[in-house]
Amino acid sequence: AYDIGLRGTVYQVNKWDPKQFDWDKKLADADYVGPTCQYCHMRGGHHNVQRFSTVYASMGMSMADRGAPIWKEKRDRWASVCDDCHSPRFAKENLQAMNESVKDAGLKYRETFKIAADLVKDGV
Repeated sequence: AYDIGLRGTVYQVNKWDPKQFDWDKKLADADYVGPTCQYCHMRGGHHNVQRFSTVYASMGMSMADRGAPIWKEKRDRWASVCDDCHSPRFAKENLQAMNESVKDAGLKYRETFKIAADLVKDGV
């Protein structure tokens, strides 16, 4: 998703230009033309990439209630990264849109998996 989105495209076009992405600088000292994966997921030098993720979408979590209190701290921390460059409203609206996308993708996955399982049962 990153590579085909706006930020990923900016990165792909400019990644070899040392004026835009100076890889000799520490991430905290860099002033890149756009955010890299590391900027958002390893913010502040943390090496725990999951720390700045939202609710995990793998392992059956696509239908988790993302508004549940258990996820509030994680989601607020995630949105705070976007606030570095965008308004708080932008972060919250995009987080909600991603929630819906994950939910829809989970439904489509389960529908597809059921069709495939039915085909196997039918000997196809």
